[in-house]
Amino acid sequence: MRETWRWFGLQDLVSIEDVREAGASGIVTALHHIPTGQVWSRAEIAKRKAEISKRRDGRPSGLHWDVVESLPVSESIKMRSGAWRAHIDGYIESMHNLSAEGIETICYNFMPVLDWTRTNLAHEVESGATCMRFDLIDFAAFDLFILERDGATSDFDAALTAKAQRRFDAMTPDDQEAMARNVVFGLPGAAESFSLDDVRALLADYAQIGPDTLRGNLIEFLNEIAPVAEELGIRLCCHPDDPPFPLLGLPRIMSTEADYAKLMTAVPSAASGITLCTGSLGARGDNDLPGMIDRLGDRIHFLHLRNVTRESTEIRGSFHEAEHLGGDTDMVAVIAAVLREEVRRRDAGRADASIPFRPDHGQDILDDKSRKAQPGYPAIGRLKGLAELRGVIAALSHESVSL
Repeated sequence: MRETWRWFGLQDLVSIEDVREAGASGIVTALHHIPTGQVWSRAEIAKRKAEISKRRDGRPSGLHWDVVESLPVSESIKMRSGAWRAHIDGYIESMHNLSAEGIETICYNFMPVLDWTRTNLAHEVESGATCMRFDLIDFAAFDLFILERDGATSDFDAALTAKAQRRFDAMTPDDQEAMARNVVFGLPGAAESFSLDDVRALLADYAQIGPDTLRGNLIEFLNEIAPVAEELGIRLCCHPDDPPFPLLGLPRIMSTEADYAKLMTAVPSAASGITLCTGSLGARGDNDLPGMIDRLGDRIHFLHLRNVTRESTEIRGSFHEAEHLGGDTDMVAVIAAVLREEVRRRDAGRADASIPFRPDHGQDILDDKSRKAQPGYPAIGRLKGLAELRGVIAALSHESVSL
């Protein structure tokens, strides 16, 4: 398993020096400054590679750009409307440019509108650490009474609506603004610029698009780009929905093992695969993560290892980010399944036998609280998670252990 670390560029408050001290060898990043739908030029890709390769004093960092996360898929591609044809052509050109710079793994998602959704970005847990949290009552209050989305009333039963009403009634105007800001934060780069009217307009664009249509659009997209990826030696890996259940009336198509199995069958190219995120998928109690790895492992190209504590037995419920070895996902069993898959790949002579993973998210602890890095991406919290994961990997990889 290859240790990587997500980095948001030179503006990231967690520096390349910090990544080196954490011990990761690979960087996961993207060209966040380039608007979705525009081509990533080879010059811009090379510039980011150079930023990764050097420390502040100019000495080599020893780090390499291992995984793109994400080469974003535009809403036009997802809806197959507007400039979708030009955007696919641009996506393919970006793939060529990434390949020319030696980058072989591209993570993407096909979630409509929101990349992820949380209601609290600094929820305090019993230890005093803070983490991101999704509170279903808070979200219902946002959807029903702040966003006032058309059709929202049909998505919540009477009991949940009553709780949401009481929660909303207790909010100050500042509380309401903070709630909206937290939810909109899942629109990359939009926290400072998207209004609620902007969100309503985006939702309206999807009013006539259901899960079958969206899945069909994903399959059509992959049928166009996967053959190119095969020629270039690129591995594409689709990230699951986060959270893995419907929100805001939007379709969800990457939330369960059945969803992934349908996609892998529909697009059998080995270049088209999975980003297995144990945090996103683990927010549903009916997802068997070790089993998914055993059954779909040959198509897993990238791993996000994080944990969540589910606060409900319902499929759609509240949850918060837990310590990497805490929460409701058996991380030891997950890693054991990954190591078994790597053995199968080595036995088959696959060049991608070592699967890249990153310690996804992390609780803010110690000096993280004053550093105030990107929500979910603290320095020390992720370092703690990486150390825990590294320990499990070392123990299960020991010659005395049989998997």
